Amino acid sequence: MDGTLIDQTSGIINCYRKVIRSLGQPEPDDQSIRRSLGGPMADTMALFVAKNQLDDACRAFRHYFPEVMYEGLVILPGALELIEYFHGTGTPQAIFTNKHGDTARQVSHHCDFDRFITTCIGNTDTPWAKPDPRLTRHVLSRLNASTKGACLIGDSPTDVATATAAGIPCYTVATGAHSEVELMDAGASAAFDNLLSLKNAFA
Repeated sequence: MDGTLIDQTSGIINCYRKVIRSLGQPEPDDQSIRRSLGGPMADTMALFVAKNQLDDACRAFRHYFPEVMYEGLVILPGALELIEYFHGTGTPQAIFTNKHGDTARQVSHHCDFDRFITTCIGNTDTPWAKPDPRLTRHVLSRLNASTKGACLIGDSPTDVATATAAGIPCYTVATGAHSEVELMDAGASAAFDNLLSLKNAFA
């Protein structure tokens, strides 16, 4: 979701900075936070706060984030066109993300993604997080699908690792914090500069 279909980094970074600052830790620069995203929120937070502060930091983030979650949110160019295209071909789709599940579904509804993608699974919805292949298998089972013919579309090395662990290709877009070269170096099957270019490769 983040970095692939939407750019929500403004609100996310502001929330991290507020929490980290409130705990008396040095504020990281925006790029340090941006490049740490992709895994569970606790993994990112652990990079910037003391170990004994982590639980309080995560609770604070979940408390503050609803207040800022739509600040600066942008639907990335081609996102709706891509998912509407796959919907029109009868291809089952799911959003699965390390974003908190309830938050992910609120964002999906806000952006009108749920008109085409009814399955949206996030952190805390299952015991697993990306890149654990058990999460990918769970998502595929929700779609009544298998790894055969499946692919993952993402924007980060975490997404590539998720696909690799599940034995499916990962088609990536350099719309997040990582370049096409970085994504290919991570093992992506292909990398595109934007979602419209990716869609044209499928169409």
